[in-house]
Amino acid sequence: MAEFIVAITGGIGSGKSAVATQFESLGITVVDLDDASRAIVAPGMPALKEIAKRFGAAVLTSSGELDRRTLRELVFKVPEDRQWLEKLTHPLINEWAAKQLRNAGSEYAIVVNPLLRVRGGYVNRILVVDVPVEVQIRRTIERDQVSKKQAESIVSAQIDRSDRLQLADDIIENSGSIDDLKPKVKALHREYLELTNE
Repeated sequence: MAEFIVAITGGIGSGKSAVATQFESLGITVVDLDDASRAIVAPGMPALKEIAKRFGAAVLTSSGELDRRTLRELVFKVPEDRQWLEKLTHPLINEWAAKQLRNAGSEYAIVVNPLLRVRGGYVNRILVVDVPVEVQIRRTIERDQVSKKQAESIVSAQIDRSDRLQLADDIIENSGSIDDLKPKVKALHREYLELTNE
C-alpha cells in the first residue's frame, strides 16, 4: 500500500475525475470510489440482489444490470431509502478501495471520494476540487441529462460546500478549462512527492 494517500473530494460536477485523470497522467495510482460503487453492484454481486429485493425489478435493466439513474431518482425522494443504500454499499466500497490501494505502485496514491465527510482513516491529505454551486448544477444537468430540480436536489443532499472546504488541506478551483487545471495539478504533485519523501 502506498504510504501517503491523498483523497480528492468535491461536489457533483466539480471536476474530480478531470483532476484525478491529470494525476494519473503523471504516473500516480488513482482509486475512484465511483468505480467501486459500480463494481460492488455488478450482475451476480450480493449487493445488487439486496437492492433489487428492496426496490423491485424497476431498478434493473433488461440485461440484469443496475439502472443507476432510476435508483438515484428513487433514493433522492425518500431519505430513509438513501440511508439504507449507503449502509449497504459504503462498507463494500471501502473494502474494494482498500484492496486497490494495497496494490498501488506509485510513490503516493489518490483515492477519489465524493462522499468524504470527515478527516482521518487512511488518508493523509485532502484535496477539495471546488466550483460555485451554480456551476455544479449546470454541469450536472448537461452531463447527466437531468432536470434542474433534480440537479439541485442532488447538490443539496451532499455535504455543504463550506463544510467541505473546511476539510481541505489543498483546494483546486475548477471553474475553468482542462488547460487551466494542468499547472495546478503539477504544483500539487511536486508538493505531494516532497511530503511522501519526508
